[in-house]
Amino acid sequence: MSRSLGCRIAARLRVTRCWIAALVLALALPALAQERKLPPVNEAANDLSWVTFRNRLLTALEKRDRKFVLGIVARNVRNSLDAPRGLAEFRKQWAVDGDDSPLWRELASALFLGGAYVKREQGVTELCAPYVSVKWPQDIDAFGGGAIVTKDVLVKSAPSSGSDTIATLSYHIVEVADWEVADQAADSRQIWVKVKLKSGEGFVPEEQIRSPIEHTACFLKTADGWRLTGF
Repeated sequence: MSRSLGCRIAARLRVTRCWIAALVLALALPALAQERKLPPVNEAANDLSWVTFRNRLLTALEKRDRKFVLGIVARNVRNSLDAPRGLAEFRKQWAVDGDDSPLWRELASALFLGGAYVKREQGVTELCAPYVSVKWPQDIDAFGGGAIVTKDVLVKSAPSSGSDTIATLSYHIVEVADWEVADQAADSRQIWVKVKLKSGEGFVPEEQIRSPIEHTACFLKTADGWRLTGF
């Protein structure tokens, strides 16, 4: 999924729409400069059934256990964007039958962070992970920012662990200039995210920041156990 800012998309729309989108973004981004934070939450931490299920699912993802993973997917699961609902579309979308399916990585990444409860219009309450998309402040543009998801993250002056540290962030919401910056060392696989601070621009490791528009996994507790209802 592309996580860059949306003016490439807005450019295809009418000029008035693009102007409105730019105005909304201009009004939202100053909020990022106000030391806003998004503290981590894990609202199901005391639910033993969830903790047990989550650990079992993480193990299944690590082992690429298709039988278990597909067995916990709801029959009417919500899929990305305008894709049809259902297990068949889920299986196709994530190429589950392939060894290189991104499902193993993306779902595990979502589960490693805490989750938050969401009440749907139908009255059901789901647990969605990670918390970033659920708890993201409504007055901050979701396409222009990201949340630091760990404590004491070192912001580097260049995309290299050996570069100078220019700031330290803990659960801050920051404006993002570029989500995918290669490490300066040609033999390094580390990907960096370029962020904007009051003092200038810097870089943080991609695993220490999360976009609110990245994949979010939602689960429903049923009589038959937890089921994946959307991803």
